[in-house]
Amino acid sequence: MPRARAHAPAQLSLFDAPATLPRDDAPAAPAVVDAFAPPPAFRHPQARREVELGGHRVAYALRRARRRSIGFVVGAEGLTVSAPRWVGVGEIDAALRTKADWVLRKLHEQAERQRRQDALRIEWRDGATLPFLGEPVILLLDPRVAGAVLDAGAQALPGIARLVLRIGLPAHAAPEQIRDAVHGWLQRQARRVFEERCRHFEPRLGVRTTRLSLSSATTRWGSASADGSIRLHWRLVHLPLASIDHVVAHELAHLREMNHSPAFWDVVRSVLPDYERTRRALRDHPLPPVD
Repeated sequence: MPRARAHAPAQLSLFDAPATLPRDDAPAAPAVVDAFAPPPAFRHPQARREVELGGHRVAYALRRARRRSIGFVVGAEGLTVSAPRWVGVGEIDAALRTKADWVLRKLHEQAERQRRQDALRIEWRDGATLPFLGEPVILLLDPRVAGAVLDAGAQALPGIARLVLRIGLPAHAAPEQIRDAVHGWLQRQARRVFEERCRHFEPRLGVRTTRLSLSSATTRWGSASADGSIRLHWRLVHLPLASIDHVVAHELAHLREMNHSPAFWDVVRSVLPDYERTRRALRDHPLPPVD
C-alpha cells in the first residue's frame, strides 16, 4: 500500500493530459496573515532559478529531462520543475505563472505540514511526550523499572496525558539511549497490535496471514505478497487504531485481490464501509519526525 503521507509531494504536468488532483480545484481557504509581514519566500535548496508568483519569490530547482512536457512537483523541499531541453527558461517561467495559484497553494500546504511536523518533534528526555495509538504518552525515566512499562493514569485531565511510559534508564541517560529504548518498546507494541488486528480481520475477509513482519520503508505503510506474507510499518503504532485498521484491512484485502481494481475496493469496503474517510485521516495525520 503506498504510504498516504501528509507530506507526499504534489505533481502537475502542464502540457500532458489534465491531471486528476482531488479537491485541488476547490477554492483555497483564506489564509490569516499579518498585513505588515512580507510575503514568505519559497526556496528549494537546489534552486538556480527564481520567479515571482503572486507577490512571492519562488526559487525552484530546474531539471532537464527527456520528456515531452513541463512538469511541476511540490515536495517538502520546495518546487521542482522538469522540462525538455528544447524549452527555454522564459517559457518555463511563463508556464509557472499560468499555474501560480496551484503552485502557491501547494507550497503553503507543504509549509504548514512542515510546521505541524516540527511541533511533533520528540525531545528524547525525561518528561517528553510522544503519541501512541493516537494518545499522548509521557516518558518517565525510572531506573527501578526493567525495560519499559506503560502505566495508565486514573482519570485523564484536560491537557494532561493519562499514559506514562516508564523507561528503565537513569536520569542522566543520553537522548540516543532514551530514543532506542522507546523505539524498541514501540516496535514490540506494534507487532502485538498488528497481530491482534490481523486476527480480527482475517476471518471477515476469508484470508490467512502466513507471516507478519515490521517495516521501516520510507514510502509505504504496508505491503502484501501472494504467499500470504504481510509487512506493516512499525510507526503506524503512533496513529489511532482506526488508521491502523485501514492499513491492515487494505493489505489483507490484497490477499484476495492483488490489485487496486473496483473488486479490490469492494473487498475493503466489506470490512471498512467508511474506508474513504479513514484513508483521508491516514493521509492527513502527521507523524513525529524520525531523529
